[in-house]
Amino acid sequence: MKIQLLKGDITKVEAEAIVNAANSSLMGGGGVDGAIHRAGGPAILEACREIRARQGKCPTGEAVITTAGVLPAKYVIHTVGPVWQGGGSDEAAYLHRCYQNSMALAEAYELTSIAFPNISTGVYGYPKSKAAEVALQAIKAYRDDYPESTLQEVLLVCFDEENHTLYDRLLNA
Repeated sequence: MKIQLLKGDITKVEAEAIVNAANSSLMGGGGVDGAIHRAGGPAILEACREIRARQGKCPTGEAVITTAGVLPAKYVIHTVGPVWQGGGSDEAAYLHRCYQNSMALAEAYELTSIAFPNISTGVYGYPKSKAAEVALQAIKAYRDDYPESTLQEVLLVCFDEENHTLYDRLLNA
């Protein structure tokens, strides 16, 4: 599994699945969540409504999959990251599960590529450097645990220069 770093807008990435840093309501919001819903069109929100009707809210650390609407991706995997509370409320474990569960869902759909944003580092306040470390640990652990995975490429898509620099430093350490 190859890990690649990109700087840009995740809604323009050509991967089989892009990951949405969703809120538990799955009804759209700000940041990456709002951008994906706006760019992908109403089909994403409609699919999220169907999921909500079936299971209720999406718990922190879990993931669900929908159409990508008019985005270049085939699917959007919605995962709910933890709100930073100082690090003593299992935030790292929940964030780790976001990445692991998203990749497992992609694997269940036999996808070969997945693109992640910087989950929980916006309004959820997770420190960017700590989030980058958890993300890479989770992705590498998945790669090591599932060497026969259909996932061949993981894209880390950073909208801002700060995250891009952090990931670049960690990937090249």
